[in-house]
Amino acid sequence: MPDAPAPARRRSRRLDDRPTVSRWLRIGIPSLLVLLWVVGGSIGGPFFGKVDQVATNDQSSFLPQSADATRVSERLTDFVGSDTIPAIVVASSADGSALTDEQVTDLQTLATDIAGLDGVSGEASPPVVSDDGQAAQIFVPIDSSGEVRDVVEQVREKVSAEVPAGIDVWVTGPAGFTADLAKGFLGIDGLLLGVALIAVFVILVIVYRSPLLPVLVLLTSVFALCVALLTVWWLAFAGIVVLNGQVQGILFILVIGAATDYALLYTARFREAIGEGRKRWDATTRAWRGAFEPILASGGTVIAGLLCLLLSDLATNRALGPIASIGIAFAVLSALTFLPALLALVGRAAFWPFLPKPGSTALPDDLTQPAKGLWPRQARFVARRARPVWIVCTLVLLAACVGVTQLRADGVPASDLVLGASEARDGQAALAEHFPGGSGSPAYVLVPEVQAAQAVEVLDGATGVDAVAVLSGDAPGGQSPVSVVDGALQTTAFGPPGTPAPAPTVSNGDVLLAATLSDTADSPAADEAVRQLRVDLTDRLGEGTALVGGVTATDIDSIDTSIRDRSLIIPIVLVVILLILMALLRSIVAPLLLMGTVVVSFGAALGVSALVFDGLFGFPGADPAVPLYGFVFLVALGVDYNIFLMSRVREESLAYGTRAGILRGLVATGGVITSAGLVLAATFAALGVIPILFLAQIAFIVAFGVLLDTFVVRSLLVPALAYDLGRRIWWPSKLGRQERADADAPRLEA
Repeated sequence: MPDAPAPARRRSRRLDDRPTVSRWLRIGIPSLLVLLWVVGGSIGGPFFGKVDQVATNDQSSFLPQSADATRVSERLTDFVGSDTIPAIVVASSADGSALTDEQVTDLQTLATDIAGLDGVSGEASPPVVSDDGQAAQIFVPIDSSGEVRDVVEQVREKVSAEVPAGIDVWVTGPAGFTADLAKGFLGIDGLLLGVALIAVFVILVIVYRSPLLPVLVLLTSVFALCVALLTVWWLAFAGIVVLNGQVQGILFILVIGAATDYALLYTARFREAIGEGRKRWDATTRAWRGAFEPILASGGTVIAGLLCLLLSDLATNRALGPIASIGIAFAVLSALTFLPALLALVGRAAFWPFLPKPGSTALPDDLTQPAKGLWPRQARFVARRARPVWIVCTLVLLAACVGVTQLRADGVPASDLVLGASEARDGQAALAEHFPGGSGSPAYVLVPEVQAAQAVEVLDGATGVDAVAVLSGDAPGGQSPVSVVDGALQTTAFGPPGTPAPAPTVSNGDVLLAATLSDTADSPAADEAVRQLRVDLTDRLGEGTALVGGVTATDIDSIDTSIRDRSLIIPIVLVVILLILMALLRSIVAPLLLMGTVVVSFGAALGVSALVFDGLFGFPGADPAVPLYGFVFLVALGVDYNIFLMSRVREESLAYGTRAGILRGLVATGGVITSAGLVLAATFAALGVIPILFLAQIAFIVAFGVLLDTFVVRSLLVPALAYDLGRRIWWPSKLGRQERADADAPRLEA
């Protein structure tokens, strides 16, 4: 074997001359680490079945912190007396005829029976018959502090069992949509995790052709997830973080995917060391030293990107930042402690039956010459066609970016959040046929009592408002129709003549008005009506005097806040990750190039996804947070692979020069990064089994983006661009300045 360059020889001597570790420590340290992780995993494992105790999927877990709708929501209990969310039982004649008196009486009995169910707060309203006489609606107050899904399911079972003959019935309203959304997240604990783990296992078996190694890698991921979930559960239990189904699903996928990626990087280093003929402990220390910096930098990059979500004003975004960061931290810790301990105990047997032979992992001396294997051929192709390769790749990615113009990420109706069947969605459609579309989901207006009459006048004259009521504890159902007479509020009296009109409920000098909208609460027309209401109330009463809340206002504020978050957080994530790359690579040029390739790759992934969403899947649009989440995940995780590649390139460049180091780094990391990309894409694709629009879109964007980054950006674009630039990519570090010989090295001609 030819002599290695001086830096390589010095590094080899340092590794071989280290003090010998006693046999007891070589066995004891790994055994202790494995024991600690097994104990932690055993404690955390049962908490998979307890997530429902601390998770919430109601609207409050998604509200923007400072929005008007949030402030109204916080004051709502002052007027209704308890924290409730309405369900609406919609009953319509099956043949389109008017409801009979007997059917209406049966519906009244049904309303009484529903009021006796656990979780129903107070009495259900009597049936309200539509103007056409063909339908009726019953308002059911659900205690929002309990399990809304379970209560709604009980109501649906009761309604299904007692519905009068000849009537079709649905349970909808805010509580109905909350129940359907919660039902969509039910598969997270079992189905999502099972699909992800099976996909990862199959890929690892195919890649490594070993029955044992995939098990060790999966154990690394599973134990990391168990301990992370244990930590997150107690934080959620203490009220420090908010955990909902969306955050939970992303946590599971991130930990499984990231931990597996980090484990694969360590495994590749360990296999190299075993192939050099090293014993188990020597191979462990060699692999750990080689993997420590890139794994730590990769994990730190993802954590830094996720923590930028703390700048968001949306509760669910702020929750995802620290929760997912905790998961990534345990993924890093597991890959640097648990897996090394397992491999230190198992040794070469982990790769059975295809054990690495001495010298089998050594890289060819000259990768510009023909050599066997996929990655040596890839390296030769990059060396021969560096400039055309990176130019063509860049043009293709930029062309794909054009599809971003077709992305409709300005929000979707709440009725479209659940994919597949939804009783609440069907019920809302039936409700809109016979009643004002906003029935049961009014726009609430919180206004000082002294200006309530002016606010009612604005509401009465507003386009898109069908009726106005004031919340009153003395009125049946808690609301009384209200009008303005001689400049003063006048409520409608209930009962025989002479019965006093109910008095509005006053809290801290404020009253709460309820405006029933003409259109369904999640429709564009309702959005426009509420936006105009805010403008009209401000013009009449002054800035900040009247606050508009309710379902429609909450959607508007969430969408507006999400767009603002996207514009703020994306540039900050770019800067943070760029600084981390500069610190890792001791360079300015290389990090700038890497970030540029990742951003172009993200744009291409988003562009293709937009075309697929619109043309193939027929999605109604996307939440504004979809591009933000896709950016954070793809940029942070995409940089991971560049870190794996370029940290190895830098290591090889110290010994062999930049252009040779680029080719050697490409060959050394090609297999492991490709495997890691397939694993990460498969784990994110598993999110698609959860019938929630947001998760399905994130699943496609990230899975496609990871594959694009793995097979195009990292395999072709980055190596070709770096090879074309040569030592200049390290500017202004010493490595670039000292490589005068490499600068004069002849290029390989085609």
